[in-house]
Amino acid sequence: MLLRLADDDPRPLYEQIASAIRAQVADGTIVAGDRLPAGRDLAAATGVTLQTVQRAYRTLADEGTVSARVGRGTVVAADVDPDVTALIDQVDRLIAHARALGTDRTGLTRLLESRWNG
Repeated sequence: MLLRLADDDPRPLYEQIASAIRAQVADGTIVAGDRLPAGRDLAAATGVTLQTVQRAYRTLADEGTVSARVGRGTVVAADVDPDVTALIDQVDRLIAHARALGTDRTGLTRLLESRWNG
């Protein structure tokens, strides 16, 4: 699994890792049932700590993108929806961008509601 982390990305490294995995789910590079690399292997390959990879995997598990089982590793969830996975990633990027601009949660929510309502 090839993941690229960007120095100019304002998101924490664990979010960048989760985002890169979501992108591969969204584009079909990895599909339901595919096993993700062991945390130690991905940490070594990307130059981050094991804890960073574990946090990324927990984030993906919490949202339902992956499933982690002792002895079986972390796999892409059987019921993962690539379109929803892509949307989650876009929302996370929007939030990171809004934070970088100094926009708070209320301001972003108002902006989204105004755009949604047209």
